[in-house]
Amino acid sequence: MLRKISALLAAAVFMTAGVASAEILINGAGATFPYPLYSKWFSEYAKIDTSVKFNYQSIGSGGGIKQITAQTVDFGASDKFLSDEELKAAPGKLLHIPTVMGAVVVTYNIPGVAKGLKLNSEDVANIFLGKITKWNDKRIVDDNPGVNLPDKAIIVVHRSDGSGTTSIFTDYLSGVNSDWAKKVGKGASVKWPVGLGGKGNEGVAGQIKTTQYTIGYVELAYAFENKLPYATLKNKAGSWVEPSIQTTSAAAAAAIKNMPADYRISLVNQPAKDAYPVVGFTWLLVYQDQKDKVKGKKMVEFLTWSLHKGQKMAAPMLYAPLPESVVKMVEKTIKTIN
Repeated sequence: MLRKISALLAAAVFMTAGVASAEILINGAGATFPYPLYSKWFSEYAKIDTSVKFNYQSIGSGGGIKQITAQTVDFGASDKFLSDEELKAAPGKLLHIPTVMGAVVVTYNIPGVAKGLKLNSEDVANIFLGKITKWNDKRIVDDNPGVNLPDKAIIVVHRSDGSGTTSIFTDYLSGVNSDWAKKVGKGASVKWPVGLGGKGNEGVAGQIKTTQYTIGYVELAYAFENKLPYATLKNKAGSWVEPSIQTTSAAAAAAIKNMPADYRISLVNQPAKDAYPVVGFTWLLVYQDQKDKVKGKKMVEFLTWSLHKGQKMAAPMLYAPLPESVVKMVEKTIKTIN
């Protein structure tokens, strides 16, 4: 009898070890912008398919692009779409798979100004250029009657790492201010005229939360999570617009009418009256031809799930789900992964 029990226990241990060793680990790295939502997705998906586990490193879009190009991860994540040169540098055909859309907000820490700050686009650019240096500058005061803006120096906080959030924000600044376009330009990494650096959306949000009189930019979910206020911005149509799911979706509505087949498109500074001006897609970067076919099949299954069940989780976490027309396009793209 004891021998039978021992044999059964040994068999159980063997089977458990077999299941554990069969677990497929899919590694990814990149954008901090969608990290709160991706964490939720990976956690929920693990309940549906227990054979797969996702390990995602939130290191910034620049790091994600480098790692997927070097093939040290199974997928990359970026809020900046790759240039033609970056795509050519990859050892295979890289696909951009849009997952959701998000708003980049201008957040701040001004004692006594808990909410309601209005900033027009020129003033935002001039603050980050170092041309507007005081919170009570007349240009800011004029747009904020009744708001008690202090005679204090503005402390700019920006990203220190290669960042898709920076790419979206500097794309916006380049479109609204000719000086910014000429002197600084747009990209995942730029030479900032002024300010302190923070690593990741987390780092920027943390610095603003703990340092008075600061201003910076983060994805909306990070401002909300850290209980940070964010500015209402004047858009291209001249309307004052707050960041939200609705105003993010409004920005996408006009742009996606001309959606390219590779999804490389900017959503900033759209002309719609109700469009928030600093909006972007975030993408997963996946090789069309998968070296590991088992992992490739699992990635396709996950991506298909993210297009449907995953989209329903986006809005509660302050990301805008993909428009239905884009979902249909992406479904076809996912099917080309093999």
